[in-house]
Amino acid sequence: MPGAAARDSLPCVTTSLTGRSVLVAGATGGLGLPIARLLAERGALLTLTARSPERLDVVARELAAPAVPLDLRAPTAAERAVEAAVAAHGRLDGVVHAAGVVAFGPAGEVDDATLEELFALNVLAPIRLVRAAQPHLATSAHEGGEPFVVNISAVVAEQPTAGMAAYTASKAALTAFDAAAGRELRRARIRLLDARPPHTETGLATRPVAGTAPTLPRGLDPSAVAARIVAAVENGERDLPAGAFG
Repeated sequence: MPGAAARDSLPCVTTSLTGRSVLVAGATGGLGLPIARLLAERGALLTLTARSPERLDVVARELAAPAVPLDLRAPTAAERAVEAAVAAHGRLDGVVHAAGVVAFGPAGEVDDATLEELFALNVLAPIRLVRAAQPHLATSAHEGGEPFVVNISAVVAEQPTAGMAAYTASKAALTAFDAAAGRELRRARIRLLDARPPHTETGLATRPVAGTAPTLPRGLDPSAVAARIVAAVENGERDLPAGAFG
């Protein structure tokens, strides 16, 4: 079975974002917002989704993009987001899943509600988005597009971290899904990019769904991380490990 090295050795193509219909999930977040801004600067036609209607409306007005307030933890939310993007722009060429939650605390103290929230948003939501988007992305490929999915995992998928075992498990699960699904999607000429940035100053650690963050070193600039992810989309990359963020 091909591993990461085999995936990285695949031929790369340069992807133009001009006129491409891209759905950004988590568009009001610490990484979702700068990614959405960069995509808009490059001419992408965006559809934006996030949980807070008020915050999403502000971003949607800034970027002149349709807004779809959704809680991606809901089983039908992914389908509704994809349908909205196709209705807005007549097609779907890309999906960016930048939504997520974090939790801290010993593995033996993580309650079921926390586990369910971590896996609902960090794992199930991006899997459902891939499932809902795949037919439309395949159409884009058939019509000569260069469709892509970006799932933002985290460095803990590579470096499991004590005190964050449940969060680590959710991000490792997403990275494992991306590795396998990426090989499946490649047959339809759909590119799946798994990005695993190091700790980034998105503010997420200050809003955990459980526990309290330990003292963390200064994280990366979200703008720089977003720029690296968008560059990876444009450069045809399929795997973006923590070390790729400098």
